Amino acid sequence: MGGPDSDVSQNFCIPNQIYFPISQFPSYLKREAGLLSLQLSVHYIDSAMDTQDGTQQSQQLILAHNVFLLKHPDVSDIEKVRLSDEVLNSVQSNDMTSYYETLVTDKVLELDQSLLESMRAKNEEEIKKLDEKIADAEENLGESEVREAHLTKSLYYIRIGEKEKALEQLKVTESKTVAVGQKMDLVFYTLQIGLFYMDFDLISKSIDKAKNLFEGGGDWERKNRLKVYEGLYCMSTRNFKKAANLFLDSISTFTTYELFPYDTFIFYTVLTSIISLDRVSLKQKVADAPEILTVIGKIPHLSEFLNSLYDCQYKSFFLAFAGLTEQIKLDRYLHPHFRFYMREVRTVVYSQFLESYKSVTIEAMAKAFGVTVEFVDMELSRFIAAGKLHCKIDKVAGVLETNRPDAKNALYQATIKQGDFLLNRIQKLSRVIDL
Repeated sequence: MGGPDSDVSQNFCIPNQIYFPISQFPSYLKREAGLLSLQLSVHYIDSAMDTQDGTQQSQQLILAHNVFLLKHPDVSDIEKVRLSDEVLNSVQSNDMTSYYETLVTDKVLELDQSLLESMRAKNEEEIKKLDEKIADAEENLGESEVREAHLTKSLYYIRIGEKEKALEQLKVTESKTVAVGQKMDLVFYTLQIGLFYMDFDLISKSIDKAKNLFEGGGDWERKNRLKVYEGLYCMSTRNFKKAANLFLDSISTFTTYELFPYDTFIFYTVLTSIISLDRVSLKQKVADAPEILTVIGKIPHLSEFLNSLYDCQYKSFFLAFAGLTEQIKLDRYLHPHFRFYMREVRTVVYSQFLESYKSVTIEAMAKAFGVTVEFVDMELSRFIAAGKLHCKIDKVAGVLETNRPDAKNALYQATIKQGDFLLNRIQKLSRVIDL
């Protein structure tokens, strides 16, 4: 049985982020959801020690996602009743006193004063025991035992949802840590806290810290794990291009099951790649990638979404896209960017269609996409006005005329603009020097 650095990390991680209405749950997700709900009452240290295969997800972040769904207006009332019970059971089994008070304040749960007092008493008792173990280790045991005692207290604070105390205790644990690998594991704990609370400032600083640590060494396994963490952060902050590149770099070395299972990772990789890569790269890195081909069929609509775009089957693409929208909307990380992603995907597909033509009738485009002429007219007018599409609409003739900008001319204009900017900066600098 490994030490806390090898096993406990698997207990504080991120749940499967592919979500559907209950009536549409595929059987493989039903089984997975059932297993996860059974894990909610398991003690955090016992769970960590049992996770020898490194493929379990975090009870803490499953809880965070359930709370997200409870607040989501598109989730049915019947489903919210079930989610409310799961949230309460998870909070109670982990004695999350402060988090319970927050949920009561947000009107996610109702106040049970006796439960609150009971959890608070258990917290005080457990913290007292942990402090005694730390004191005993400092007096009678070695440095590694002292570090392990401090780490256990850090993980307990993570378990009960005490964010600030957990971060403070992790800093104390770091001061007792020498090995770069163990310091990296502490950074991963911090990243998971940041993802639980969606604290992007904390996540960004932790990623920078991890990169600095790797300059002094570190193994490839942890470096590859960090790529997935950073990719998730980039995706959550709308940097889809960087997220796609990081995810694609990690396809063959994926081990971050503490964040999400491999099928969820593929889900995110395909979604970010479609709006970030050109047609050739999408074919080589995504559509023909064997790692993606083995999993993509498990995720409803995703294979059709990817392949119909490359095969220019636009009607099928729109049908698959409609099937994916609810999954995106009910995803904790993608939900804030739902409207933006919808626009970007449509920009990609419209641009690809128009790239083949100098001019095309609106009716032909409407037929290709399986929509009405009025919809195409209204849709494209918005994208043209926003500068997303390089074409113009001849309403009288019912024709779309493309006017793609000349690449060399655009580069020339950019060079002139940058040159003017540089000259202005030099003039300002010369005036300062003269003074």
